[in-house]
Amino acid sequence: MVVKDDELPYLRRCVELAAEALESGDEPFGSVLVDGDGTVLAEDHNRVASGDRTRHPEFELARWAAAHMSPAERAAATVYTSGEHCPMCAAAHAWVGLGRIVYVASSEQLASWLSELGVPAPPVRTLPVREIAPGVAVAGPVPRLADEVRELHRRFHRGRG
Repeated sequence: MVVKDDELPYLRRCVELAAEALESGDEPFGSVLVDGDGTVLAEDHNRVASGDRTRHPEFELARWAAAHMSPAERAAATVYTSGEHCPMCAAAHAWVGLGRIVYVASSEQLASWLSELGVPAPPVRTLPVREIAPGVAVAGPVPRLADEVRELHRRFHRGRG
């Protein structure tokens, strides 16, 4: 699937949310939930610095959608995100029946960047969404924004070293 120009503002907001996460001392990830008409319903950024490693924005948005949207509304919605969903978030997305995922940076890109920075591998294998949730439509990466996301990760991990 192709990322359309009118989707870029949502993706830019995801990058802003990732920067907010970084500013609060957290890993730079941000996500936005948009309904079928293009209205932003909810947004969040990473909150794993609290010690709860499940506090990913994509997981939080899946929970929010399950509590506040009908199955048909969830299916018509799109989750925009700075980074492709991890396996946990991809599974949550699929289990609650959310629609499309559009990401700035792929899990493959992130793994490469983190390897270049000497960051140890995460405890859960990095996999593309399609391997976890093959029925979910996915679009990305978005090269014109990926460098910004890469820089946020570089700043986060260099600041920890």
